[in-house]
Amino acid sequence: MRARTQQGPRSSTRQQGGRRRRTVSAAAAMAIGVMTLAALTPPASSASAAVATARPDAVQQALNTLVRDDGMPAALASVKDRNGHTRTYTAGVGDLATGSKVPRGGQVRIGSNTKAFTAVVVLQLVGEGKIALDADIDTYLPGLVRGKGIDGRRITVRQLLQHTSGLPEYGLHIDDDELRHRYFEPRELLDIALRYKADAAPGEKWGYSNTNYLLAGLIVQKITGRPLAEEIDRRIIKRVGLHHTYFPTPGDKTIREPHPQGYHRNPADGPLRDFTEIDPSAGWAAGQLISTDSDLNRFFGALLAGRLLPAAQLAEMRTTVPVGDSGMRYGLGLTSRPLPCGGVYWGHGGDIPGYETRGGVTEDGRAVNVTVTSIPTDEAAVQHAKDAVDRALCG
Repeated sequence: MRARTQQGPRSSTRQQGGRRRRTVSAAAAMAIGVMTLAALTPPASSASAAVATARPDAVQQALNTLVRDDGMPAALASVKDRNGHTRTYTAGVGDLATGSKVPRGGQVRIGSNTKAFTAVVVLQLVGEGKIALDADIDTYLPGLVRGKGIDGRRITVRQLLQHTSGLPEYGLHIDDDELRHRYFEPRELLDIALRYKADAAPGEKWGYSNTNYLLAGLIVQKITGRPLAEEIDRRIIKRVGLHHTYFPTPGDKTIREPHPQGYHRNPADGPLRDFTEIDPSAGWAAGQLISTDSDLNRFFGALLAGRLLPAAQLAEMRTTVPVGDSGMRYGLGLTSRPLPCGGVYWGHGGDIPGYETRGGVTEDGRAVNVTVTSIPTDEAAVQHAKDAVDRALCG
């Protein structure tokens, strides 16, 4: 559920510098170990017949590499060219137990891409005059955020959305079994975070923390008087026609539509586990959504085209700070990443045990989203996932 810094803050932002985390969770989203399924060597499928600008073989070969060389059980992608033509791709197998095909355009858990949705709702409320970006948290949640070096009177809404609040990460303290089976109320997650001291003073530096978006979601609910899931559905999903995107209801561990199974291994030498069905509540405003590659392309395309935010708020969202020396920059729930062919693409990315998604859109309307059904932690696999995005957007 983090954004990470090689695509993002290695999309779920593995913290810049590669600090390894003790546990893996939807909130921390740091897989431990490398997927090694060489014995399975599932075959890659061919691309669909739709026309796209990116060379079909380049993107397909990139997905094949993720399966063949990096041990990803499956890889999926949706690529849209400047003219709106879309091509979908798959590689690998959708279910290691049965060997079934990867469902083309299948639903997946999209982890920290959820942050972009939450940020859009906050910025819509800014445009409506109901939230001020530079107001402090206590303006909306009085007295709620207090801890060791933590004071909600010193942290602004902008700092939450930009990950410059210094708030500690709650996901570091949720283990796999809790993640998979336990339902968390948002306030429980906040209580976990506030047991620990601040990572930095507000505004001092950029530091990825799901706690920021937990609070952003609580502010949305306080201001609107409605559940965050309903606001995302009403303001974004229905507005731009994301027909395969939804916020799972409490207790719903399933994925509703055809989907590839998601897999996870922790510790590195442990058995491969099917993590498709989990309780995603540990992600909430930071990482709970389910979607498809094509819907994510539609969402980010609509966002960049100005269909979800007024110009002033979209400009705020695109005002970025650097993420270390990665070349990536982080705005308000939106990242920009450089392309080898020039220019940048805008998106977010995310991971949650079982799935990683990465991609985005360019200024001229090209779009791609790539999903793998296990979080890659080996640097070669991380680079190959990045290559898949680059090839699609530069082809």
